Amino acid sequence: MFAQLQKLLCVLVFLRLWGVDRYCVNCREVKSLNGRPKPMSPSDFLDKLMGKTSGYDARIRPNFKGPPVNVTCNIFINSFGSVTETTMDYRLNVFLRQQWNDPRLAYKEYPDDSLDLDPSMLDSIWKPDLFFANEKGANFHEVTTDNKLLRIFQNGNVLYSIRLTLILSCPMDLKNFPMDIQTCTMQLESCKFTCIEVKFHLQRQMGYYLIQMYIPSLLTVILSWVSFWINMDAAPARVGLGITTVLTMTTQSSGSRASLPKVSYVKAIDIWMAVCLLFVFAALLEYAAVNFVSRQHKEFFRLRRRLRKDRRRRAAAGQCNDFTGNMASYRTTKHCSACAQDLAQLSYDFFMSSFSSNVHLSGDGPLSEVAAMFAALPPGHSLFQIRRRFIDRAKRIDTISRAVFPLSFLIFNVFYWLTFKVLRNEELHSAL
Repeated sequence: MFAQLQKLLCVLVFLRLWGVDRYCVNCREVKSLNGRPKPMSPSDFLDKLMGKTSGYDARIRPNFKGPPVNVTCNIFINSFGSVTETTMDYRLNVFLRQQWNDPRLAYKEYPDDSLDLDPSMLDSIWKPDLFFANEKGANFHEVTTDNKLLRIFQNGNVLYSIRLTLILSCPMDLKNFPMDIQTCTMQLESCKFTCIEVKFHLQRQMGYYLIQMYIPSLLTVILSWVSFWINMDAAPARVGLGITTVLTMTTQSSGSRASLPKVSYVKAIDIWMAVCLLFVFAALLEYAAVNFVSRQHKEFFRLRRRLRKDRRRRAAAGQCNDFTGNMASYRTTKHCSACAQDLAQLSYDFFMSSFSSNVHLSGDGPLSEVAAMFAALPPGHSLFQIRRRFIDRAKRIDTISRAVFPLSFLIFNVFYWLTFKVLRNEELHSAL
């Protein structure tokens, strides 16, 4: 019995000598086998660093009443797009990174060089008062969690990264639209009145506008020239074609302005659409001139009938002269095809002699304007020859228009593209 008690006592003494402090419940600090203190857990460390008992106040900036806090900003652009002319803004998706030093967050107790904290800890530390001066709208990203990063380093440096989608204002000069070059800015500012400005130089691609605006309007102008090859007697065809091209150009011009803001100056696309509309309208007016000239012989015949009525009235009043009596006796004779040309000649001679004796060409009478127009006709022409003369003159207008309209539009294109695509682009590039 004594021997067994002695063995049990030796075992208890050995256990105490081996490490009874390891199992001490009342000790404030747990010790390792070699006697050194075990490192604190991250939770205990954060409570000690910025907890309520740490004395850290997130409302007070670092170096309070001392030197300013230098904040380093870094921006990584994920996407750039949605440049809108009507609202004059653009959309950005960026990673915004800020880094500064807060001496109150420097530590040595924790073995890691840095600590990655949950975004919920952002409310527990001081952050710079950074904002975007030309911001019109913004939103954070929360899928699948808050797209934010907070990291603290041993020397007190703080890294704060966040993903943002921004809608920023961009005042545009659209005088050279759609061959313009725009400079859009992103302004990062602080209530300590310092500002960082990022400039984006944007050059518009012409492919979309060539297909949607320039080529359709060019084809519409060319289509209006088809009427110059249509017979002048086909009035419904030529008038219908002219009106159709004018309405088409009006619709295209309205469509080009729908996607642009209402500015007070004239844009390059406005000049193009206005000139194209002017060309198609001029083609419609050209047919009006052709039709008017081709019908002038009818005015001649109508004037002759009025003179005959006037002669009858004078004959009834006893004021008919000898020439009137000869014409009256000639009308009572039997007309045949062989006498038609003589009748036309006599009618023309009577028409001219009536103007010379009874109508004042320079007066303001109802026949003075028409008389002045026909007085220049050479004598001796038959009525058929007079009609042919005016029709040939109308056809000559169509012939001249076939060359003048395309040549004028070609000259306009040379000046237009040289001015807006070459000269003004060089000026904009030199101003950057």
